[in-house]
Amino acid sequence: MTILEEARALRAYLTGLRRDLHRHPELSWQETRTQALICRELDGLGIPYEKACGTGVLAELHGAGDGPAVGLRADMDALPIAEQNDCAYRSETPGVMHACGHDCHVAMLLGAARILKAREAELRGTVKLIFQPAEEVIEGARAMCTLPQLADLDRVFGAHVWIDLPAGRLSVEEGPRMASADNIELTIRGRSAHGARPHEGVDAIAAACAVVGALQTVVSRRVDPLDAAVVTIGAIQGGTSPNVIADEARLSGTVRSFRPEVRDAVEKQLETVACTTAAAYGAACEFKYRRCTPATVNEPVSTAIARRAAVRLFGRDALLHLEKTTGGEDFAWFLERAPGCYLFIGARNEGKCYPHHHGCFDIDEEALVNGAAMLAQLGLDAGKESE
Repeated sequence: MTILEEARALRAYLTGLRRDLHRHPELSWQETRTQALICRELDGLGIPYEKACGTGVLAELHGAGDGPAVGLRADMDALPIAEQNDCAYRSETPGVMHACGHDCHVAMLLGAARILKAREAELRGTVKLIFQPAEEVIEGARAMCTLPQLADLDRVFGAHVWIDLPAGRLSVEEGPRMASADNIELTIRGRSAHGARPHEGVDAIAAACAVVGALQTVVSRRVDPLDAAVVTIGAIQGGTSPNVIADEARLSGTVRSFRPEVRDAVEKQLETVACTTAAAYGAACEFKYRRCTPATVNEPVSTAIARRAAVRLFGRDALLHLEKTTGGEDFAWFLERAPGCYLFIGARNEGKCYPHHHGCFDIDEEALVNGAAMLAQLGLDAGKESE
C-alpha cells in the first residue's frame, strides 16, 4: 500500500485517538493524561521513548541505513476555553478545550509513528518523534530545544490543522509563515487624590489611556507600510473607587512582526513612546518587554522536500497558497536550531466553520488521515533527500 492508503486504513484509529484527547483536554504543562496516552501507544508499537520537560515525550525510530536525524513535532496542550459544541466527544473538563487542534496533532503524529514503524527498514538515519507540551503559552518548544537529545537534528517538520483551508488541501510555502509573538507589560504610576479635586493628583488612568493610543502610532507611523507589525493592548487594570484618582494602572499586550529588524525597532520605540507619553501627563512608566517566540520562517530546501512529499501524496492541485498570519507559533524555536518547514493541513468543517480559539471550533476529521500521511511521508523522504 502507499503511505496515503496506509493512513486511510488508520482512519478509525486516528479518529478514536483524537476524540479521546478532545474529551480530556489539559492546559499547558499539565498534559499528564495526554503524556500517558502517548506512552501507552508507543509501548504498543515497540518504539523506545523517554519523558522530557515534565509532560513531553521524545521517541526515536532508527533506519537500516545511515542518514540524518529528522524531527517530526506535535504540540499537546489545550486552551482555557469553555467548549460550546454539542457532540459526543465534547470536553469533559469544565473551562478547558482543544480549540486549536493540538488533539489532532498528537493523533496525527501517533498515526505517522505507526506507519513509520512498519516501514522502519526503509528509513535512512533517525526519525525523532517530538511530542511537545505548552505551545499555547509559548514556552514548550524553547524548553525542548535545549535538550541534548535534540542537539543533532538535521531537519525538523511540524504541521497544523488549519480551518482556513478545505480538507484535502495543504499550504507548504517557504519564508515567513507566522509572526514573532512577544508580550509587553506596563505599569503607569501617578498620585492619588479625591475624584472631585483631580488637580491635586496625577491620574494614572488618564495617562494610561493616552499611552494606549500613542502606542498605536508606532505601527502606523514608525513601521514601513510594506512591513507588518501589530501592537495590541489586551488588558488594563486600574483604580479602586469611582471617586478616587487612581495612582496606578497596569497594561499588558502582545506585539507581532515578521522581520528581526522590525522586531528590534518596535521594541525600542514602544518603550520610548510609552514613557514619554506618561511623562507628559506627569506620570512615570515602568516598561517590560518579553520576547516569547521568533517568527516561523520555513527554510527553502526543507520546504521543497515537503512540497514534493505533498505532491507525491495528494497531487499538485492539493497545494494552495495561504497568506502568512500574524498568529504566533513556538515551533519557530526549532527552526532557529535546524532547517525545517511548518505546513498547514486543510481541516475546514464545511458544515460548522468556526475559527481557531473559538468555543465551537471543530474540524473535518479527514484532516487526521491527511496529516498522518504527510508526517509519515516526510519521515521517509527527508532522510533520503538529505543524504
